[in-house]
Amino acid sequence: MKQSQRWQRTLILCLLSLSVVTPIVFVSRRLQVLTRDGRREFLDDLSGVKYRTDPLKLNSIEQEDSEELEEPKQVVYKENDVGTTLSDGSENSNDSEESKIEGTRNNLLEKNVSEFDHDEAQQKGLSSTDETQDLEPQQKILASKDDTQDQEAWHKGLSSTDRDQKKFNITVTDNQIIQTRSQRKTDENIKLKEKQSGLAVNRHHQISRHQSRRVTNQTVMEIKDQIIRARAYLGFAPPNSNSHLVKELKLRIREMERAVGEATKDSDLSRSALQKMRHMEASLSKANRAYPDCTAMAAKLRAMNHNAEEQVRSQQHEVTHLAHLAARTTPKGLHCLSMQLTADYFALSLEERKLPNENKIHDTELYHYAVFSDNVLACGVVVNSTVSNAKEQEKLVFHIVTNSLNFPAISMWFLLNPSGKATVHVQNIDNFEWLSKYNTFKKQNSSDPRYTSELNYLRFYLPNIFPTLNKILLFDHDVVVQQDLSTLWNINMNRKVIAGVGTCQEGETSFRRMDMFINFSDPYIVKRFDVNACTWAFGMNLFDLQQWRQHNLTGVYHKYLQRGSNMPLFNTGSLPLGWLTFYNKIMILDRRWHILGLGYDSGIDTNKIEQAAVIHYDGIRKPWMDIGLGRYKSYWSKFMKFDHPLLRRCNIQA
Repeated sequence: MKQSQRWQRTLILCLLSLSVVTPIVFVSRRLQVLTRDGRREFLDDLSGVKYRTDPLKLNSIEQEDSEELEEPKQVVYKENDVGTTLSDGSENSNDSEESKIEGTRNNLLEKNVSEFDHDEAQQKGLSSTDETQDLEPQQKILASKDDTQDQEAWHKGLSSTDRDQKKFNITVTDNQIIQTRSQRKTDENIKLKEKQSGLAVNRHHQISRHQSRRVTNQTVMEIKDQIIRARAYLGFAPPNSNSHLVKELKLRIREMERAVGEATKDSDLSRSALQKMRHMEASLSKANRAYPDCTAMAAKLRAMNHNAEEQVRSQQHEVTHLAHLAARTTPKGLHCLSMQLTADYFALSLEERKLPNENKIHDTELYHYAVFSDNVLACGVVVNSTVSNAKEQEKLVFHIVTNSLNFPAISMWFLLNPSGKATVHVQNIDNFEWLSKYNTFKKQNSSDPRYTSELNYLRFYLPNIFPTLNKILLFDHDVVVQQDLSTLWNINMNRKVIAGVGTCQEGETSFRRMDMFINFSDPYIVKRFDVNACTWAFGMNLFDLQQWRQHNLTGVYHKYLQRGSNMPLFNTGSLPLGWLTFYNKIMILDRRWHILGLGYDSGIDTNKIEQAAVIHYDGIRKPWMDIGLGRYKSYWSKFMKFDHPLLRRCNIQA
């Protein structure tokens, strides 16, 4: 028994001794690093480790730069690791070749260990993408090999080792070239993906911005829809009903109307609007359970839609009526201005009331412009705009014809505001004694003063008003001149009486047809006129008064006026009478001379307006009125000095 225990102790002690001795033996083997052969193996392992680190470091950098691309790690890793993979494959398939050159490589590393350490320190500070620096240590080793070949001639198999070393060098170089090409290809792919990604992001942002603009009023529309639904449910309740649901719906409607107010977009709503919407939705759910009949609801909504359309039509009719009423009414400020000017005019002596340069009013060599108006501001803008754009202001003569009520005010205005070198001549229609024998102005069946005003029909008596002139250019008082008009006076009218822009181009807002104003169902009209003849516009027209007198067109005007008073041949106004009187006597001008529609059309192209020689505020929305189109007022107001003391006193503003 004791002997067996003794053997057990002996066995345990042996095992313990073995466990102590064995590590010492293995450690002593590792101490061979201090020997020549161990040092060679250590440097060999170190060179292998150095050769493998640069591509790995390159991979990590590329992956880090392209994290935002689609699957960049997989693509970049494969492309950049081609050289390393091929190198590994070459090592695996060429074990025999490496074993042959192993001795030579170890000797080279031993002789150049100092150079190796120095090169390794430099490699840590270089860029991982520089391929020539990746090969620098190996090139130095190969160069050292050439220098030390004579000293190492005692090695066996020198010639075969040299060939194997060259093969190794070629393999490494080819791998590095492949790696370079792969890297370039990867960079191009990355740039292409970044470009496509940037375009996609830009498109996404544009769509997002468009959608955000499009739905900025979504909540406002939902609130209005809830109010409409609530009113529809109230319509189902019996008359004079005072149930809890009816009270709740009325309360919700008042809350929602206060919440939405005059808001047009979601940002205008208060913070409590969303909470009130939820309360309204809950009330509508109760009403839906109380009145589940969808057919009745649809009928009720159709009735409400019909009533709303009727209200809209009524409001539009009322707006049109009020606009026409405003057009026939003199603004308060303009009335104040006329009164102030009239008082100042009569405070002057007879000599002080005369305008300068009256000797030029009959000179046929000058450019004569006529304006028939009872509006002080309108006359001032026509004269100022024409003079401001004229190249020869001293040749301009303006003939302003007005009624006796506004004659003092207009005369006083031009006495206080001279027009530079131009001449202004103001005439009173009551001084035309020859006009009383015609008695034509009372034959117009209209309550609109624009159609019954004597000034509107004076255009048919131009030869009588200006008996000494051969040519005259007639302006409406609601025009603005933007260019020099001297070239217009030199055009050849080809024995025509009147020159003006046409209005026969379909698609334009100023388009007019003969049968729109003239009754072509009358045989008298059908025999004498072509319904498809090109129409034209008043507003800026050049008249050859000599041709007018030869054709006695004033007598032709009286003939059609007399015939139209006995039967309905044309609409009220001077335009259809002008088409009949000057039929086949019109020369159509280029549209750039005269742009129409600034008094009713808000969609005229700005480029056309700025390129036009004359712009015309035809229509009821005149620029001096509050109902004028604000988009075009600046073209008119820039030719009026609103800081004038009289204008400020009468509170007339741009």
